[in-house]
Amino acid sequence: MIVRDVLTDLARWWRADRPVGMATVVGTWKSAPRPPGATMLVGPDQTAVGSVSGGCVEAAVYELGLGAIESGEPQLVRYGVSDDDAFSVGLTCGGIIDIFVERVDPVSFPQLGSVVSAIEAESPVAVATVIRDPGDRLGRRVVVWPDRVDGSLGSAHFDAALVEDVRGMLASGLTGPLHYGPDGERLGDDVAVFVASYAPPPRMLVFGAIDFASALARQGTFLGYRVTVCDARPVFATSRRFPGVEVVVDWPHRYLAGEIEAGRVDGRTVVCVLTHDPKFDLPVLKLALDREFAYVGAMGSRRTHDDRVAGLVEAGVPEAQLKKLHSPIGLALGARTPEETAVSITAEIIADRWGGGGQKLSTLDGSIHEHLDRR
Repeated sequence: MIVRDVLTDLARWWRADRPVGMATVVGTWKSAPRPPGATMLVGPDQTAVGSVSGGCVEAAVYELGLGAIESGEPQLVRYGVSDDDAFSVGLTCGGIIDIFVERVDPVSFPQLGSVVSAIEAESPVAVATVIRDPGDRLGRRVVVWPDRVDGSLGSAHFDAALVEDVRGMLASGLTGPLHYGPDGERLGDDVAVFVASYAPPPRMLVFGAIDFASALARQGTFLGYRVTVCDARPVFATSRRFPGVEVVVDWPHRYLAGEIEAGRVDGRTVVCVLTHDPKFDLPVLKLALDREFAYVGAMGSRRTHDDRVAGLVEAGVPEAQLKKLHSPIGLALGARTPEETAVSITAEIIADRWGGGGQKLSTLDGSIHEHLDRR
C-alpha cells in the first residue's frame, strides 16, 4: 500500500532501517476527498509526507502514525462527518474514509525493496495487506507478481484464493479491498484484504500526427497514460512536434499489430484515431475493434463517420464490434481549439471508464462520485 508520490521517501527510510508510520486510505464512501491507495507517511524525523484527506483529518492521522512507530501495532480507523465533529476531526466534504495505519521497517515489510524495484522498473506487482481480521493476521502481507509470490496468510487454501484474485486485479490495474471468510472463502466477509496494484501505466495510442494529436498527447500524459503518437508520414511524426512522448513512424495497423503480438497493450489501452483518412483509419480500426481495449475513438465529421462505418462493414467488421467505436470522437463540449478538443476526447474516455453520462453535475441528484459508492 504505497502511493507513488511518497515512494522515494519511504524507500530511503526503509533502506536506512528507520521505522515509518504509514497511513493508507483503504475504503471510501460518498464524497471522500482522496481515493483508495492515497498514502501519508510519518517519518522517523516526524516529517509528514503525502495526504489521506486533503487536510481534513491529517492532524489526527499524524498522531496515529507516531503511535504506530512507537507500538508497532497496526489499526484500521474510520473518519466521517457529523454536525458535532465536522470542523474538528472529520470530513467537511461529507464523505467517509477508512484508513489503515501501520509501522513500516525492514522487519515488518521485508519485501519492500523488491516492490520498490518492480515499481521503478514499471514491472507489475501487487501488495495485499490484511486490514481486518478476527484472528492474528492483521497487517500480514502477500506480495504478488505475475510469476511469483512472497508471503503467506498461514493457510494454503486462503493463499491460493487470494493470489488468484490479486493477479486478476493486477492484470486490470485495480486497487481496492477484497473480502473473505476465515479460511479464504470468497462468500465471507470476516477478513478484509486491501490490494494495491502497481501495473505499468496504461497506454494511449494516438494515430495521426496532427495538431489535435499534440494537444491530446499532452492531456493523456497529464492523466497518467504512456502516450505513443504513430503516423506513417515521417515529415509529421517527429519528436520536435511531439516532445516528451514516444513517436513512431509506421503504418498504424502494422504498428498496432506488432504491439498486440508483443503483449504491450491490454484492456486498459486507449486508441484514438485522428487521421480521418480511410487508408490509415480502416485497417487500424478493424484491428482495434477486434480487441478488448478500454476505448476506441475516431475523429471526423458525421459524413466521415458514415463513410467510415460503411467501409468497416465492407471490411467484415461485425455489428457488435462497431458498437464499441466512439465516432465522432469526444463529448459535445462545444470545443473549437485542439486543446479544447483534447479535453473533449479525454472527458469521453473518463466517462466511458466509469460509466458517466457527461451531464452537468448541477443538473443531477445524488452522489457526485457514484462509482466510489458501489460496494
